[in-house]
Amino acid sequence: MDRNSAIGLTLIAILLLVYFNFFAVQPSPPAPPATVKTDTTTRALPVTGALTDSVSLSSSPANGPEEITEIENADLKISFSNRGYIRQLELKKFKSYTQSPLLLVAPANNRFALRHATTGDLYQVPYQASQSRVADTVLLTYTGSVNGITVRHVYEIPPSGYEVHYRLHTSGGLMGDFLTLEWNDEIPLQEKDMTDSRNKTSINYYTVADGFDGLSDTSDDSETLSDPLKWVTIKQKFFLSSIITDGQFTGGEFTTSTNPTSTTTVKTANVRLFIPTREVNDKGVHFRYYFGPNDYKITGDVTEGFSRNLYLGIPPMIWVNKFVIIPIFKFLETFIGNYGLIIVILVLIVKLILAPLSYKSYLGMAKMRLLKPELDLIKEKYGDNMAQIQQEQLKLYQQAGVNPFSGCIPVLLQMPILIAMFYFFPISIELRQEPFLWAEDLSTYDSIINLPFSIPFYGSHVSLFTILMTASTLMYTWQNNQISSVTGPMKSLSYIMPVAFMFILNSFAAGLSFYYFVSNLVTFAQQAIIKRFVDEDKIKKVMDEHKKKMSEGGPTKKSKFMTKLEEAMKASQEARKASEETKKKKGK
Repeated sequence: MDRNSAIGLTLIAILLLVYFNFFAVQPSPPAPPATVKTDTTTRALPVTGALTDSVSLSSSPANGPEEITEIENADLKISFSNRGYIRQLELKKFKSYTQSPLLLVAPANNRFALRHATTGDLYQVPYQASQSRVADTVLLTYTGSVNGITVRHVYEIPPSGYEVHYRLHTSGGLMGDFLTLEWNDEIPLQEKDMTDSRNKTSINYYTVADGFDGLSDTSDDSETLSDPLKWVTIKQKFFLSSIITDGQFTGGEFTTSTNPTSTTTVKTANVRLFIPTREVNDKGVHFRYYFGPNDYKITGDVTEGFSRNLYLGIPPMIWVNKFVIIPIFKFLETFIGNYGLIIVILVLIVKLILAPLSYKSYLGMAKMRLLKPELDLIKEKYGDNMAQIQQEQLKLYQQAGVNPFSGCIPVLLQMPILIAMFYFFPISIELRQEPFLWAEDLSTYDSIINLPFSIPFYGSHVSLFTILMTASTLMYTWQNNQISSVTGPMKSLSYIMPVAFMFILNSFAAGLSFYYFVSNLVTFAQQAIIKRFVDEDKIKKVMDEHKKKMSEGGPTKKSKFMTKLEEAMKASQEARKASEETKKKKGK
């Protein structure tokens, strides 16, 4: 988690625990992809039409020019080298932020090697290519001989989807314990914000013993594993480049590094995986490449633990996102194409679900406001004697039949949803390059003014949605302060928090700020409606009647909460007395 996210989450926690407790009542079809250009001799093989038996293609001469085979399905455009590896891969339904083809593999950025101790790099050998079709699946096979050992690379490309199956088999017997698959990826900038892209780019992996793990997102990192692995992913903000094995990698080495002066490369990721030689010699090994969006619904069907590449927070926030927010979002986008409108409807649904809690919170705070004059008299009467003040206030709460935390508890129950949104919107690929109003892309900040300088913790741009969110929060704060029972520094804190959030959220996804802004507007309306149903005169009458019954020896049964609170206060008083006695003894 990057610094801004950590600060933001901390502020949210403070805001909910303190501030609100006292004051609150499918992407558009891209243009046809450009033809892949290479500096080598290119031979494109058709993928349509009836193909029966294997079609043999002439092999390039040893040390001859590299030959390229292009194959497309509904989602991918792939260029294969006759050296046996994927040379270039384009996601057809996505574009970079500059609207250029989105390449997850490119010759300028990616280097593959399949090394063996005695035969060298198996990806530097020219192979004979053949192509065939099984149903709708295209099979591309590269066969060649290396030091008397027959090597075969087989790629399977289904008619749609983001997976490419890869089989590696040798006959003649490779020596040694393992082959080393090396993958170097100089990840190009695909999004608008370089800092945000770097903070969300890393290497994740899944071990047989411990499951999902990964390197740090926010700093350069490295890891050496001797444990068996199931898959490895080079994770970008919205996209994944992954290799998955049906068997096991015997171990791996991973590093990420950043060149802070580069304006084109996000990070450099290096992956080394160890493939058991005996399996390659025996029956061959089967891998799957996944090159595609980091979409929760799609990745959930790839393999065990793969959906965790999309970080949705920690429990209970992850549960809220998985079982509430994402299903609602996915459902709405099947009917509505405008994502700004989807966010508005999402706010309304969430507010409707939370309406009973909001009502209870407002009711609890109304009771506390009615008790404020009496609470002030207690403070005035006992001065600095905090123990006595607490004791008398507790007695007053019991007499009036009021839970002092009745306004806080409903707010705490809403906290997971508020924080879940903080995780969901910045990584939601559904919002990527989706415009709304003046925002060109709801997945990144909406800039209405670009500053010629950078303000610390704020940035060099002005996000209008963040400004609107801040202004509406300040208005909401002022409104509540007119009726709040809180005075002193706490009242000032209520105005500081929204300003702090303005600095934090200025570089966050516009969709997040827009959600909070709309949420504030709906809260205004919600409070106005609730106010019409809360009769404070009636509440006061009920409290006075309770006091009267208590004074006349009426029912004195306490709630479990009040009993525990009273016990805690007594324990605190006893501890304070013991501490004072200890100090007196030491003074003598």
